[in-house]
Amino acid sequence: MKVVVIGGTGLIGSKVVGGLGANGHEAVAAAPSTGVNTLTGKGLAEVLEDASVVVDVSNSPSFEDQAVMDFFRTSTTNLLKAEAEAGVEHHVALSVVGTGRLQESGYFRAKQVQEDLIKASGIPYSIVHATQFFEFMKGIADAATEGDTVRLAPVKIQPIVSDDVAAAVRRTTVGSPVNGVVEVAGPEAFPLDELIRGGLAAKNDPRTVVTDPQALYWGAQLQETTLLPGPGAHIAETRFADWLAQQK
Repeated sequence: MKVVVIGGTGLIGSKVVGGLGANGHEAVAAAPSTGVNTLTGKGLAEVLEDASVVVDVSNSPSFEDQAVMDFFRTSTTNLLKAEAEAGVEHHVALSVVGTGRLQESGYFRAKQVQEDLIKASGIPYSIVHATQFFEFMKGIADAATEGDTVRLAPVKIQPIVSDDVAAAVRRTTVGSPVNGVVEVAGPEAFPLDELIRGGLAAKNDPRTVVTDPQALYWGAQLQETTLLPGPGAHIAETRFADWLAQQK
């Protein structure tokens, strides 16, 4: 089975490509560096020839509101059009747990537009909602930093390692389209402020984490369960402490 992985050279995409290839599938990494640009459409028709499944794990290079909206709307529109013309049978996209609850954020509004385009395309699809990656904890801290202070709300988050996200995407890719959303999360829920405080301390990061119930998350107000998966989510096995110990 030929699978084209959009964003196939990135953190998740490279793991998806490698895992699918190891299991006997023809997995093709598609990215600007390999001659495929979903924003311009360059190389799409060629790479999608004879593809059964397209996996989109790409991300916007900018999180600025208009830039991220332009990226997901243009990229997804071009990709779905090319898939329809190529006769692709299954579109798999990686998105984020809580997207629909985070619409104050420009990034998550753009992800919602992406999901809506996929659902309206007529192409059989599966959307994988993952909680935030262990590897992205520093990014959360950086976005919430003012000077030497990191302001975070004491809400729950259930993060997951990128290896387990990639495994979930691969499982979905080789399965039948669900024409809906599947969720995946790590095995433990933490207060967001405590998780980042511990992660920064483990890295000897001198920033101070301040607990602030009104702190925004990528521009959005959080409720206690905004970032948590719902019932029926696939729960991965890798624990945050075990991953963190391996990073030293």
